[in-house]
Amino acid sequence: MKPKNYWISCFIFLLAGSAWGQVHLGATTAYNATFVLDKGLSEDPRYNSTYTYQISPIGFNFGVDIGRKFGLQLESILSNQGQIYELIDVAEQVKGQRKIDLQYINIPMMFKFMSGGNGKARTNFNFGPQMSILTKAVESLQADAGSQFTIPEGVDFEAVQADFPNAVNNNNGTYTIPSELKENLLTKEANNFKNSEFQLAAAFGLDIDLSKHIYLSTQIRANYSLTDMRNGDVINAIKNGNASDIFGSRANFLVGVQLGLHYYFGTLRSFK
Repeated sequence: MKPKNYWISCFIFLLAGSAWGQVHLGATTAYNATFVLDKGLSEDPRYNSTYTYQISPIGFNFGVDIGRKFGLQLESILSNQGQIYELIDVAEQVKGQRKIDLQYINIPMMFKFMSGGNGKARTNFNFGPQMSILTKAVESLQADAGSQFTIPEGVDFEAVQADFPNAVNNNNGTYTIPSELKENLLTKEANNFKNSEFQLAAAFGLDIDLSKHIYLSTQIRANYSLTDMRNGDVINAIKNGNASDIFGSRANFLVGVQLGLHYYFGTLRSFK
C-alpha cells in the first residue's frame, strides 16, 4: 500500500468513527525486544544473533470507541529498532560485531476489540496495518585486528572483500583482518534503505480506569514488516554476488511492553 492511500484510509475510518463514538487521546512509551530477521546472516557461520533491546520513548494516539466492544485507534510512535550480530572467528570467539541501528515513526491504524462489563479493568485485543517511516538507519561492521574468519560456503573471496576490504585470503577457506576494521556498510543518507515499510501490528492488554476521564493502558505489543527494509539496488547487489551475505529477505520484528495514559472525552464506564 502506498503511503498516500494509507493516510486516506485512516482519515476515512476516523472521520466515520468520530461521528458515532466517544473520543480519547493518549501518550505512550514502550520497551521492546527488536530483531532483524535475515536468513543470510543466520546461516553465515561468522555471525551470531544476540538479544537486542530498544525503547520507543514516546507515542501519541487518537482513538474512537464505537460502542462498548469495538473501537478505532490511530497512533504515532517513535521507535528505535535493529539488532546486533556478533562476529565469530574460526576459534568461535567474538571478534567484532555487525550492528543494525534503525529508527522509525510507526503509524498503526488499530481495530480495537474490548471486553464488556463495567469493571475498572477491561481486556482488549488490537490488530491492524502499520506504516513505518524511516528516520535514521546505519548498518555498521567492526572487526578486531588479527581476526581470522571462515569464508562461507558458496561465497567467493571477492564478495568477502565487499564487506571486509582489508581482508587477506589465507587460501585455506579462511581470511584474516590484519588491522582493525570499522565501516558503515549501509546508511539512509546513501539511500540504501527504503524510506517506508508496510507492517502488521497487534497488541493484547488491559485498560484500567483511574478516574472519570483518565485510564491507563498496559499492552504486550508486536509488529512485523512484510517488505525488505533495504532498497532494490542493495538487494540486487547481494543477489549478484557483490556482497558477502548469503541472500535472504530481511524483516523487522518487534515485541515489547507498552504503557499509556489516556484522556477520555466522556465518562469511563466504571464511573457511570
